[in-house]
Amino acid sequence: MHKRSIRTLLFALVVLCTSAASYAQIGIAIRIGPPALPVYEQPICPGEGYIWTPGYWAYDYDFNDYYWVPGTWVLAPQVGFLWTPGWWGWGGEAFIFHEGYWGPHVGFYGGINYGFGYFGHGFEGGRWDHDRFFYNRSVTNVNVTNITNVYNTTVINNTNVNRVSYNGGNGGINERPRPEEIAAEHDRHIAPVEVQSRHLQEARNNPQQRASVNQGRPKVAATPRPAEFKGRDVVPAKAAGAPFTPPNRGNGGMANNEARTNPVHPRELPAFEKPNLPSSGNPKKDQKFQQQQDKMFAKQQQQREQLQQKQEREHQQMAKRNANDAARQQVEQRHQQQTQQLQQRHQQQQQHFQQKVQQRSSPHR
Repeated sequence: MHKRSIRTLLFALVVLCTSAASYAQIGIAIRIGPPALPVYEQPICPGEGYIWTPGYWAYDYDFNDYYWVPGTWVLAPQVGFLWTPGWWGWGGEAFIFHEGYWGPHVGFYGGINYGFGYFGHGFEGGRWDHDRFFYNRSVTNVNVTNITNVYNTTVINNTNVNRVSYNGGNGGINERPRPEEIAAEHDRHIAPVEVQSRHLQEARNNPQQRASVNQGRPKVAATPRPAEFKGRDVVPAKAAGAPFTPPNRGNGGMANNEARTNPVHPRELPAFEKPNLPSSGNPKKDQKFQQQQDKMFAKQQQQREQLQQKQEREHQQMAKRNANDAARQQVEQRHQQQTQQLQQRHQQQQQHFQQKVQQRSSPHR
């Protein structure tokens, strides 16, 4: 099975009632909400121009598990740009992840209290003044010997302090976007930069980051720079944000109350399962059938990869021309249709092949 990336552009067909027009309703959709946010400290800012991006739980279908993406300091890709964190929200049928983005204003991030300036709405950790970013020392960890562009403004956090990591659904945060956050959706945005993608993959490839392993208390909760998961400055979680209750899993690791939405892209399709072919009593004939089956599955896998690559190119083209949500959703609907047609064609081919083998293996022939 191919690795699925949280950054694969997968637009949810379920329109979330919690956001009028989110920048990108993208990510995977599952029925089990993410664990609570762990308790951790912020590592010291490595230098001027770095902006804090809070940690969050991502989901990996290959292991049917959430994994923690550590909070980290990231250089702003453009002067004047701020980070809007990604967030999980209940869409009526499943939890859907909204990817974070860079822009001139902070948009809606589910009302989730990520801390360190992200207290549910807006950002209190710093501000731009012309071409320099000034840090609010009351909520960010800055060494004033190395960074002098600082100020102190006490932030009154009226949000109930909790570690809930998702909006809506059972036990989720009940917040709606404010007018200024809706307006921010129409700004020019930049997707997570390359170092953030590497940071995500580093977390995904580290088994210790999975919730089933760390019980909601990851060993790497925050890092001073993206993708740096080792060293004295790496920060472990002090505690889980709430008692961790693993889901009741069955069916090959899938949670009993978890259900995938209809696949939109080939990478969301289940892995091929090769059935055991009936024996004809003729070893040479059985070997020939096995080779034919392997060839068929190899060709089908190649077709999946070709369609996936084609769809990813279309995603890149949309990103370059900054397509609006309506255009993006139309493309995703077409992608879903393409993927389902491919899946149906492959299933028919497999059924036809199995029937042919059964007929030729019959002792009456």
